[in-house]
Amino acid sequence: MSEQSPTAGFVMNQTMLRIRDPEVAVNFYRDVLGMTLLDRFDFEGMQFSLYFMGYLGDDETIPEDPAVRAEWVFGRPALVELTHNWGTESDPDFGGYHDGNAQPQGFGHIGISVPDVYAASKRFEKLGVEFVKRPDDGKMKGLAFIKDPDGYWIEILSPHGLKAIVTS
Repeated sequence: MSEQSPTAGFVMNQTMLRIRDPEVAVNFYRDVLGMTLLDRFDFEGMQFSLYFMGYLGDDETIPEDPAVRAEWVFGRPALVELTHNWGTESDPDFGGYHDGNAQPQGFGHIGISVPDVYAASKRFEKLGVEFVKRPDDGKMKGLAFIKDPDGYWIEILSPHGLKAIVTS
């Protein structure tokens, strides 16, 4: 009998990004990146909300029962947790969150795999999405970087195109 790994069952569940305006951010991740709002949790006493965004499989449905849905959400891989501290969307003095790419650098980006980087980039351009790097800019061809409404970078890549990048 083999011994089970002490990390068996671990799942990379989420990356948390602080957002200024949940309506704008949720719309971007849903309408531009094609994610689904899987669940929302409001913490009235602490005045913040969490929005869990992710991709659903073709035949997948979100559980209706709140307890079952919460367990389902926290067991899924690779979600984006959008955290909204109430009031930031209407505070004229709020300057936004650090994107991690300006100095001092820290957090860099999240990555979204797409079938065709060029087709996705054309769509993003039509939707008015801000680009950091277009697919043919710079030395690394075939991948792009866009910004979400809060300025976080999102790498757009294709598993098919990465082979040429990592082997050159």
